Amino acid sequence: MHNSILTSPQPTPAAAPRPRFDLALLWRAYSYLRPKARVTVGAYAATIGVIGMNLALPQFIRWIIDAGILGAQPAVLGWAVLGLLVLTLVKGVLVYGQGRWTEVASQHVAYTLRNDLQRKLTELSFAFHNQSEAGELLSRAMQDVERIRFLTGRATLRLLESALLFGGTGVLLVWMNPGLALIALVILPVLGVVALSYGRRFRPLSLDIQRQMATLTTRVEQSLRGGRVVRAFAQETGEIERFDRENERWFTLSRESVRLQAINLPLLLLIANLGTIAVLWLGGQQVIGGQLTIGELVAFTTYLAQFVNPMRLLGLVIPAIAMASSSAERIFEILDTTATVHDTPDAQPLGRVEGNLRFESVSFSYAHRPVLKDIDFEARPGQAIALFGPTGSGKSSIVNLIPRFYDPTSGRITLDGHDLRTVTLNSLRSQIGTVLQETTLFAGSVRDNIAFGRPGASEAEIVAAAQGAQAHDFIERMSHGYDTRVGERGVTLSGGQRQRLAIARTLLLDPRILILDDATASVDSETERLIGLALERVMQGRTTFIIAHRLSTIRRADLILVLDHGRIRARGDHATLLQNSRFYAQLVQKQIRSEAQ
Repeated sequence: MHNSILTSPQPTPAAAPRPRFDLALLWRAYSYLRPKARVTVGAYAATIGVIGMNLALPQFIRWIIDAGILGAQPAVLGWAVLGLLVLTLVKGVLVYGQGRWTEVASQHVAYTLRNDLQRKLTELSFAFHNQSEAGELLSRAMQDVERIRFLTGRATLRLLESALLFGGTGVLLVWMNPGLALIALVILPVLGVVALSYGRRFRPLSLDIQRQMATLTTRVEQSLRGGRVVRAFAQETGEIERFDRENERWFTLSRESVRLQAINLPLLLLIANLGTIAVLWLGGQQVIGGQLTIGELVAFTTYLAQFVNPMRLLGLVIPAIAMASSSAERIFEILDTTATVHDTPDAQPLGRVEGNLRFESVSFSYAHRPVLKDIDFEARPGQAIALFGPTGSGKSSIVNLIPRFYDPTSGRITLDGHDLRTVTLNSLRSQIGTVLQETTLFAGSVRDNIAFGRPGASEAEIVAAAQGAQAHDFIERMSHGYDTRVGERGVTLSGGQRQRLAIARTLLLDPRILILDDATASVDSETERLIGLALERVMQGRTTFIIAHRLSTIRRADLILVLDHGRIRARGDHATLLQNSRFYAQLVQKQIRSEAQ
């Protein structure tokens, strides 16, 4: 289990400092609307229509009051009411189109962003994932994408709607009554200053909230993944307390966010209402003096509400844009990350290989720490190579270089004479099968797990692979045979059963190079025997690299590389090394004592 279960999660490495509103990032987010350009244009056209209705409706109300009601003209009243009804129905249709098309376009943005993130996270090398936390990445893929979706949808629509309504209403206010319009114009700078000040304070706070939510997601994910260890060490109370501390920090930040909104939104309304009160008082005086009709005052106050409303909406939209700006920064940080291991522009597909692998003066450093130094050896086709040495000697680093999970710092690795860096990753890895000590299975059926590397494999091929891996018999005894669901990470199976399914998965892939990373560790003797039979079947005709501690596995190797502190200290078969390498003999004696306990 990862140590982070027992310690507070750390922020993602290279967390960027808080920037101000980044228009380039926002514009890049909007570019995801391009495939739905027609739908987006339709939504904004409908918005313009809705604004036109909003600007026309107060004039109809004025006409109804002045000409129809006060003028005592039933015919005018009837036609005006009918016109008002038609306008209302048209507005309803436009609002429907506006909402539906906006959601279609913005949901497509979320769909595309999540696909891009998934593709990028799948392509990024181990160096990236070793420094990242699953909960942090999940938060970006879900919460941050949702905020971008809201930005490119309703938030921007409301912003455009507010801007056009503000401009159109301002023109009509000045046209109807310049004196009263001046009162509305006086309060605008005050509203603008308050709204913008709110946005500047809210954005860094929203970024902190998003980061803390990612920390919470990481904590939950690690607690679920390590639930058995937590219970085995009686750390339920400790885990609850650690989560509570992180949750309390999120609550504190969220409470501050609510406090800012609770102060600023009512303040905006207060300033706007003060303007409305002043207009009603002065306008009322003009109505009494005969300078203004009641219908005109009603229309003017309706326009005034529409005039102030955009400023109020600004208080709602600015936080959404602030949060989306933070989210865009976090999402594009991943999308712009360059994989340390990738196909070169001139990389060629690797054809079917024989399996001749050479390490030529290979050195490797991880995070500026030397791990391997001047590794030289050749593995011939069909040969079994055992990597043997104390913990931290570099065994796993060697096998991680073969499928290019990492690239050497210096030197080169060739397969049938091809430098691994000159061939495509997919063609290389499709010819390498790996069976790890910690087997990873996926929530799904036994059949799906065996066919993971070859989704199009036939039933006969899947069964043959299971038989070769000594797994067919126990699969047949399961409740639904090959259709039995194994549960997340295969927790419903024993360790030996998981290993044999992993071997079947590798056997179905039919790789030319096989990597066995301590595949028989931590199992009983009978299970080891079954796994050993399966491995013998898999190893036939394949170049095999074995990381093992059990002597029964090491003895079967054609060549044993004895590693110590990242160097090859000795090489040869078991008998030769016992005679010529004191270091190897000491390791063997230590292993014999360990297996005897």
